[in-house]
Amino acid sequence: MAAAALGRLASPVAVVTTVGMYLDGGRLDLPANYRGYVSLMRSCLDRGGRYAAAEMTSEALALGFAKAWPCRVGVFTNLTRDHLDSHQSAEHYLASKAQLFVHLPAGGTAVLNACDPSSELLAEVVPAGVRILRYGIPSRGTPAGQLDVAASAVTVSWEGTTVEISGEALPRRLAIRAIGHVFAENALAALAAAVASGVDAPAAAAAIGDIAPPSGRFEVVATRPYVVVDFAHTPDALARTLATARNLCTGTLTVVFGAGGGRDRAKRPLMGGAAAVADRVILTSDNPRHESAAAIADEIRAGISDTRSVRVVLDRAEAIRQAVREAEESDAILIAGRGHETEQIVGDRRVPFSDQEVARGAVNARQTATAPIENS
Repeated sequence: MAAAALGRLASPVAVVTTVGMYLDGGRLDLPANYRGYVSLMRSCLDRGGRYAAAEMTSEALALGFAKAWPCRVGVFTNLTRDHLDSHQSAEHYLASKAQLFVHLPAGGTAVLNACDPSSELLAEVVPAGVRILRYGIPSRGTPAGQLDVAASAVTVSWEGTTVEISGEALPRRLAIRAIGHVFAENALAALAAAVASGVDAPAAAAAIGDIAPPSGRFEVVATRPYVVVDFAHTPDALARTLATARNLCTGTLTVVFGAGGGRDRAKRPLMGGAAAVADRVILTSDNPRHESAAAIADEIRAGISDTRSVRVVLDRAEAIRQAVREAEESDAILIAGRGHETEQIVGDRRVPFSDQEVARGAVNARQTATAPIENS
């Protein structure tokens, strides 16, 4: 979103995300490491680019990335339970994210989600001479302090999300194609970051509203029933994504998910608790790596107090197919945990696997099975 808005100032814009590295929307075949990052920046510079929007991982920040590559604008979205296998504690996780703001230069801007309780701790480490802009939406919580960019109302539909905005010299309304409150948050953050970088506010809002949501982020791959693929792989993300689906679904809501092996085990029962909002829960494999997928499912199931609506189908493709076969047209199915990923990690093997492709195949099979037979 920020990159789309920055494109109104100059082109090309370099983009670094979980999904890949891009120049003006064109994906570059670069490794997802530091060498690839430097190659992207060099390509952008050689083509006359002046701006980049980068997702900086907490692991990279912990290693001093923001000191080597200080940003003019730093954005804090939220702090929830994640990556504790790398950081060992929530305090280390927050301290790692804080490095992005500690190294902001004089004249720079810190864009903070003031509805997340950790935002004020980050505000304390922002250097003198750095401006702080606060944004937030009501569903995240009560804001700490006055908001510079605030959502007075958020409306979510199967077509997208509309945000009513209050803030000085800002557009009153922002409509985006992504679905959900978290994307309303991201849109406000991107708008604030773009305006801080010199983009005209109406132009920034128009650019943010035009772009398609990224793959695997509340991606609707079918309707009647609605089938949604989402990357949600933490308790908070799963709860928020399911809340969105619950509010939109007029029938039965089914969630299909698992948890990655070799990662934070303590979050598994918490994810089970988050999944309880669904009418049906199908526990399956995620990226089991060197763990037993069945044992992971058991640990998730331990967090669900009422297990009558829970089943375990460890073959992920079959789990998706079952969910689609059993759904009525008014139902919704959320396939969570892997999002944009196109490989499943089992032991030392990487097996081609796309939730979207499997879901579309299941929907097509369902439609073929129910299609009326015409007399010749």
